[in-house]
Amino acid sequence: MARLRSVSVLVIGAGLVLAGCGDDQPAAGGSTPTSTPATAPTTPGTPADDAPVTTPPAPVVAEELRFTAKTVDGKEFSGESLAGKPAVLWFWAPWCPNCQAEAPTIAAAARSAGDVEFVGVAAQDEVPAMREFVQRYDLGSFTHIADTDAAVWKRFGVTYQPAYAFVSSDGKVETETDQLDKDELLARLGALS
Repeated sequence: MARLRSVSVLVIGAGLVLAGCGDDQPAAGGSTPTSTPATAPTTPGTPADDAPVTTPPAPVVAEELRFTAKTVDGKEFSGESLAGKPAVLWFWAPWCPNCQAEAPTIAAAARSAGDVEFVGVAAQDEVPAMREFVQRYDLGSFTHIADTDAAVWKRFGVTYQPAYAFVSSDGKVETETDQLDKDELLARLGALS
């Protein structure tokens, strides 16, 4: 027990001696030494900590994209989600023979469009017919809006189908009301990317 007590005293004494070895102690001349704070080296081109942080500008939201709507699956969709990226809106109706004829081309183009986002905008019919059209023509790889009151069609100036709206990443919208063949559609997609 006496041996344990002497080891404890020794450990405590060593701790006190070490604690007294810090920079707080006066130097031989009686004054407290000053220390210079360490600074991280700066790399050329690296902003200083106090430099203002710049954030990229918000994407331009075209007036046509300022809408919300329900999809054929009943989910909320915001047109503003397309701002800042290239997109194609395809306006169609389930009973339209031209829409039916171009649906396979649209499906293939949407799957291979890279960074161009596709959105279908269905109108002039009931939601169950719209859902059935999406399934029949394998168009489920992209979102389809159930524009039952044609409000989105009106925003883009669309009065008949099929039609397109091409949205560039800088917010420019160009509506095309003529039916496009595969080559014309691919050329328009290439111009967006």
